[in-house]
Amino acid sequence: MNPYKPRVKAPDPFLISKTQSILKNNRLTTVCEEASCPNRAECYFHKTATFMILGEICTRACHFCAVQTGKGQEIERDEPTRLTRAINELGLNYVVLTSVDRDDLKDYGAGHFKACVSKIKEKCPNVEIELLTPDFKADTTALDIIISTGVKKLAHNEETVRRLSKEVRPQSSYDRSLNTLEYYSKYSKSIVKSSLMLGLGETDKEIIETMRDLLNVGVSELTLGQYLQPSAKHAGVKRYCSQDLFDDLKREALNMGFKAVASGPLVRSSYHAANL
Repeated sequence: MNPYKPRVKAPDPFLISKTQSILKNNRLTTVCEEASCPNRAECYFHKTATFMILGEICTRACHFCAVQTGKGQEIERDEPTRLTRAINELGLNYVVLTSVDRDDLKDYGAGHFKACVSKIKEKCPNVEIELLTPDFKADTTALDIIISTGVKKLAHNEETVRRLSKEVRPQSSYDRSLNTLEYYSKYSKSIVKSSLMLGLGETDKEIIETMRDLLNVGVSELTLGQYLQPSAKHAGVKRYCSQDLFDDLKREALNMGFKAVASGPLVRSSYHAANL
């Protein structure tokens, strides 16, 4: 058995059960639950959660992701109201909103992001908000809608190194992701953040090159985590990275100039989002 394969303590069953009940009653999806994130109980304890809006079906088919692919679902106009009700019932202090890709929509879903943010600001004024967005095909009209929300952080995940990007994300683009992040950095006052998965076959040198690319387009916060294969149909794990490597990469990233870095086998893109 690989000694570096990440392990986590079983989550608090009461906390998970209570949270799941509130989510079910409000017909909401969290990435925490959808992906069975190993850190979800820790995040719930610290009053943070990551909600997935715009349905559960993605119009793209990335080889690392377990979300169902197909035709996008009809937008539920009452979702912002249900979202704010759940936020209050859960007593959250910090919320991350993310979504599937919605290439079927004229604005790629940016308007619905804004509607959700507006309702949260109205009903939960003390809650801080982070948006983890798709690339919106780097459409500046959509990106301007996102920027106009004025949230604390704007994030978009580069996911992997340039050489592997087309293989891992065939309908996305390494450079388009950089362009999206650069636009956020140039035209918003929000903190800009991105994330990389390790273990897909990249070299340590390529990771450092990618970190430098992210820093050069204005990304100031970075998370690094171990890729775990969702099923036999998905991209395989090429290596389990040691904690020592994650620690080395964190030091390298901070020395480069990143303001905050979370790095470890169980780190995910929204891990300790409020504390970075």
